[in-house]
Amino acid sequence: MSREQLAVERARRAFSTGRSKPLAYRIRQLNNLRRFLVERQSEIAEAAKKDLNRSEVGIQLFETLGLESEIQLVIKNLKKWAAPRGVEKNLVTLSDTLYIQPEPLGVVLVIGAWNYPWAVTLFPLIGAIAAGNAAVVKPSEVCVHTSKVMEELLNAYLDKELYPVVTGGVQETQELLKQRFDHIVYTGNSMVGRIVMEAAAKHLTPVTLELGGKSPCYIDKNCDIPLACRRVTWGKFTNCGQTCIAPDYVLCEASIQDRVIDEMKKCIKEFYTDDPKSFLDYGRIINERHFRRILAMTEDSTVAVGGESDHTECYIAPTILRDVKAGSKVMQEEIFGPLLPIVPVSGLEGAIDFINQGEKSLVIYVFSSDKKLINRLIEETSSGAVLANDCLVHYSVSSLPFGGVGNSGMGCYHGKFSFDQLSHLRSCMVRPLKNEGMNSMRYPPHTLGKLGWARFFLVQAPDLALMGRVGALAVLVAVAGFLINAYLL
Repeated sequence: MSREQLAVERARRAFSTGRSKPLAYRIRQLNNLRRFLVERQSEIAEAAKKDLNRSEVGIQLFETLGLESEIQLVIKNLKKWAAPRGVEKNLVTLSDTLYIQPEPLGVVLVIGAWNYPWAVTLFPLIGAIAAGNAAVVKPSEVCVHTSKVMEELLNAYLDKELYPVVTGGVQETQELLKQRFDHIVYTGNSMVGRIVMEAAAKHLTPVTLELGGKSPCYIDKNCDIPLACRRVTWGKFTNCGQTCIAPDYVLCEASIQDRVIDEMKKCIKEFYTDDPKSFLDYGRIINERHFRRILAMTEDSTVAVGGESDHTECYIAPTILRDVKAGSKVMQEEIFGPLLPIVPVSGLEGAIDFINQGEKSLVIYVFSSDKKLINRLIEETSSGAVLANDCLVHYSVSSLPFGGVGNSGMGCYHGKFSFDQLSHLRSCMVRPLKNEGMNSMRYPPHTLGKLGWARFFLVQAPDLALMGRVGALAVLVAVAGFLINAYLL
């Protein structure tokens, strides 16, 4: 057996023992994971500094703090989420017991990404543990130091048979994808997403794909432009632009383009000083290949702000490009770096047309004080999410599902959505072995009379839920009447 095959087999054998299913065991593993995040913060931060030049405060703010919050939320609600869920009945099922029982899927494969290596890897793992699954964790090999920390330290806190960490590159990932899993969660680009989906199809394995894309940002000329530019600048250049939900490009009317550029230039200076290269909280491009790819995108565009680079450090300054056309190099693929193209459009209609000509993105951003404008953009476009008047922050809201649509992915996670995504919601119906008279209409011979009864019970029957509410109201009125009479007497 290969190392990858052995890890999967061990996880499956461990799952088959049933030890991952009791809620107490799941909660204990989640508490251990939270303890890992707190006790090993220095090792986590040191690895992030080496991989992405991210500060210790930055790694907590954008990754581990959210993970701690997610674990806290899951532990608080797990008993309720895992409980049988009652469903509505009709006249035919009135005497039956009907419910949905969440149950573990089995062995889940989590393939992480390098840009936020802890968040995008451990958020799905939290969901897998909460749902009672085993999970094989494959961190991105691009973040060399983080991957090593994950491999060496994570299994000191978690059950190493149920939740093994498998490291390596393309070859190791391909070997993992040959194995049978019960669900695969992949975060990365759409090209690899197709490979993952093709491999999963051979085993009829369902997948959750978080793929990104070119997320547009429309700035309305009548909004608070300085504030809008401040939030877009933060959202774009956080982690050196290497964020799957970063605003990929700005759409605005040509009449406000110069003002948008001036305001963003001020924000870049405020956030990162006159020398972002030496600023603690400005990161680096992950490697030289991506550094060259990003720089090549600027070749046929006009640089309005920034543009400086240093290949010895994989440094690219926060850069704004003006008067960008749809056919420009920078508009042909997701940027995933600190370049912000500004594409002039005729207004909201032009922005909607431009957005709809491309693939569906992970998120659409819009900055406007006009609720009708925001609602129109929501109604006339499609994306994984819409965020009005801010950037990135919807990712931190556990009550909202995080996921893409079309080319930006499928499936979702966060909070209860992770639990449901990585559970089988099993339909359960328990009937009493009596009341056979009700069933006579289904048995041969099939007559018009039986059809009439079936139609009554299935189509023309009264709404039991409505009847229940009316009945409850009638009881309330009767009690109120009794109390009033008693008071008057």
